[in-house]
Amino acid sequence: VEPIELKQYKPIEVWRCTSISEAIMVCEENRDKNCWVYLEIETERAILEDEIKKMKQTKKDILEIHPILREKDTEEAETSWKDRPFPEVLEAKAQRLKHLTEDVVEASKISSGNITLHYMNIDLVELINQTTGEFAEKFEKRNLSIVVNVPKESAMIRVDSRRIWRVIENIYNNAAKYAMEGTRIYADLRMSDRYVQFSLKNVSEQPLNISADELTERFIRGDVSRSTEGSGLGLSIAKNLTELQGGKFLLYLDGDLFKVTIVFPRLYQQQGNPQPQPEESK
Repeated sequence: VEPIELKQYKPIEVWRCTSISEAIMVCEENRDKNCWVYLEIETERAILEDEIKKMKQTKKDILEIHPILREKDTEEAETSWKDRPFPEVLEAKAQRLKHLTEDVVEASKISSGNITLHYMNIDLVELINQTTGEFAEKFEKRNLSIVVNVPKESAMIRVDSRRIWRVIENIYNNAAKYAMEGTRIYADLRMSDRYVQFSLKNVSEQPLNISADELTERFIRGDVSRSTEGSGLGLSIAKNLTELQGGKFLLYLDGDLFKVTIVFPRLYQQQGNPQPQPEESK
């Protein structure tokens, strides 16, 4: 009997991501994982060649990158449903229900502590630039312009890559949905020796007839008359995920001005410096 050596084949996994930025971060987080990968990415735009190249250079075992175009979250899409085939409308509604269910499940896990965090070093400057690029089309559709002020040097923090992406995505998505059309959104990142602070501020399209504390509660949105869709969980999830990773989440409301700030300890901080206080208004 002649023994035959069988090759050991790597397993094949399907990674499902809700955005291009998240896909890039998942590739970075799992770059050394021994498996082949089919990458499914929900997106509202085409994936750029540079983004595909970055994913494949980071995770060299990617077999295929499959973009899944999301239903556009606009009033125009809502009004056009009556002219669309019923199966298409049903699929769109099913996708929205799926996203709501995922939000509810995630919020429940966070509240119960039933969540595992995988910490790694993340450059918040790079993440903000990636997110800004990803939301460019969504901002443009509502005639919103974003002014980004970030340092040239890295702003390293130690967090869970997927969870911090969810925090930033929810903050940007809130501005994309609820900022007044034709206005500016300001994204500012500042650093001290000990802390990294990021803030996003905009002018609300609707009056903010609610307190900052209430706005981060579950299923709460700033104005009950808003016709844009959403679960009312975005800011609540962002706040809880920020605090779960050792950060601070602050909201500031002044008339129609809306500002959200997150603060995390900076890596490689110098000891003995006084702790800066996060700005709550400006």
